Amino acid sequence: METIKINCIEVNQPIETFYVGKIDWQDLLKIAKKDIERIRDEGQGSVDGYLGIQRELSKSRLAEIAEYVSFNDSTFPNSIVISIDSTTYNNNTDEVEENILSFNNNVLELRNNGKIARIIDGQHRVFGLEKYANDRGLFKDDLKFELIVTIFIDIDEEYQANIFSTINKAQTKVNKSHVYDLYSFSKSRSPQRTVHNIVKLLNEEDNSPFFHLIKRLGKADFKNETIAQATLADCIIKYISTNPPKDRNILRTGSKLNLVDGTEKEKLFLRNWFINEEDVKIARLIWNYFEAVKKKWPVAWGYSDFILTKSTGIIALMRFLKDLVELIGIEKVISVDEFYGILNKIEIKGDELINKNYQAGGVGQSSLYRDLINSIKNTDVTICKKPHRYDKKYNELNDSQEYYMEGRRHQCAACAYEQGLEDAKNGSPKKFRPEILNISQAGTVRHKDPKQAYNIGYEDGLKK
Repeated sequence: METIKINCIEVNQPIETFYVGKIDWQDLLKIAKKDIERIRDEGQGSVDGYLGIQRELSKSRLAEIAEYVSFNDSTFPNSIVISIDSTTYNNNTDEVEENILSFNNNVLELRNNGKIARIIDGQHRVFGLEKYANDRGLFKDDLKFELIVTIFIDIDEEYQANIFSTINKAQTKVNKSHVYDLYSFSKSRSPQRTVHNIVKLLNEEDNSPFFHLIKRLGKADFKNETIAQATLADCIIKYISTNPPKDRNILRTGSKLNLVDGTEKEKLFLRNWFINEEDVKIARLIWNYFEAVKKKWPVAWGYSDFILTKSTGIIALMRFLKDLVELIGIEKVISVDEFYGILNKIEIKGDELINKNYQAGGVGQSSLYRDLINSIKNTDVTICKKPHRYDKKYNELNDSQEYYMEGRRHQCAACAYEQGLEDAKNGSPKKFRPEILNISQAGTVRHKDPKQAYNIGYEDGLKK
């Protein structure tokens, strides 16, 4: 596998850890390829896209830079600021891949992948070099040019905006009004800001399950660290929005977001709380969930020998949260006890949550998630995924949260109706069997009486 190596040093400042190093100009183009394409298509830089602001690249300036770098005395003495994601989700394999391969002897080794770097500051220099490469074609290798880079790892977009503003506030290359707009926008409501504040709360409250376990910025030897802020933030925000920059821009202009329903609400089960400015419910749900996780696996929680509070564990657990929310109830602040009641049925032991069993990266994350979901399926709980949960005819059923079998309620009323329908059509005796029904708290079957649904289904079956 081809890799990219960057000679760099670790720098510690109040914002935490980042890296300063040098990289061959063509290597930078390689790892930032996806971001370069996005900026070109959208006309936005990384931070501009985050804030929904248009800042077009200056074609004349790109031409000047492309020409300038060919001069014998050309130089870029200032660093280009980039953010590197320690992991990348692969849509083709449904795996999360490690981007940082090692950091030894001040050499940062990265996977050669065009999706791993985002440009925070210095986009004109990067695009000028790209234009030089395109103009020179086969002769581009004649240019020997190393760039100084400042590298932040797993930095969330709220920090990107702050860094961009700090860098450019006193400089003339970016209009000052634009920079001060960035300061004001960073205070406006957005999915990014909400998640940033929630993660900060989880890390700083002394009774939080995440107290001092979250790193504000990732480090190159992140495998020895606990969870990175950006990793947890990304896991939360995907349940709020499919397009956070667009949402932020809509809110910035004073417009309102539309509430979601049906299958979209299942996918974005935190979105309506965000739209209704009920961020405290989002924070409480996440808090309660991981408090239950900590209670279930205390031996593995917060210790570096285990993967539970590293990216492997957190990403898998956040995937699993969606299944539990569908099971227990969407738009409900699920309690610690309710979460623990299900987690406690899982047979995975705390001392099994180690790298040997769940290796770092996407393979381990997917393996842990599968073990979690299979543990649920192997108990008396199966989550209904059928679209019949949203059939409006079930609105007419009586509300009921009765336990029709020991230890379990919320049987899917739509599944119960189909059970009765099939029994009648097959000539079977009328016998309601809640123990084989799927669970659902979604759509029109939420809190509806499954036994009543079975009886109606049986009656309808006799008519056919």
